[in-house]
Amino acid sequence: MMAKLILSMDGLVLKEISLSKERTTIGRRSHNDIQIDNLAISGEHAAVVSILDDSFLEDLNSTNGTLVNGQPIKKHFLKNNDVIELGKYKLKYIVEQAAPGETGRFERPPVRPAAGRPAPAAAPAVAPVAPGAAAIRLLNGGNAGRQLDLTKAQTSLGKPGVQVAVIARQALGYVVTHVEGAQFPVVNGQPVGAQPHPLRDRDVIEIAGVRMEFFLKA
Repeated sequence: MMAKLILSMDGLVLKEISLSKERTTIGRRSHNDIQIDNLAISGEHAAVVSILDDSFLEDLNSTNGTLVNGQPIKKHFLKNNDVIELGKYKLKYIVEQAAPGETGRFERPPVRPAAGRPAPAAAPAVAPVAPGAAAIRLLNGGNAGRQLDLTKAQTSLGKPGVQVAVIARQALGYVVTHVEGAQFPVVNGQPVGAQPHPLRDRDVIEIAGVRMEFFLKA
């Protein structure tokens, strides 16, 4: 599935914005991903955070506030057809199915069994870099068994307001970095602290109570 926002004013559609980033900012200033040049809109008004197939709207302490379906919000879990209101402007949240063969941000790839995968002769200090060469497999919860390919430079994981971490692809390999929350991510049973932590093949990561296995793809 793919998610997008449709910006309109007085019933006139102004543009469509695909939620292709982990964080999409909305505001009056030009550096925002969605710029709305209107004095009723704060410089940094709101943001949409997308994690796996969920999107959360957060009001960034705007002057005039943010409404969803007519109700003021601070943080809101977005559902299909929700209408975000900022002054006279409206942003409709739409989730649509990806076309066959299209690689979408919310695509659910097939589960690949771990059985039969040969163990590496020696675990490297950090994972070697290759675009799309690594993935995570969820080990518990309702999505247990689901696999997510790490094809982007940064992949956000966790629950906004509780605990959020990012797995990032860097020059020397993949690292996990704490972003939000009182608890740090746990790798192989040990909290990683505030600094980026290098990931190795078969590391088990726990973020916001969700356990997942990081692995290199053959």
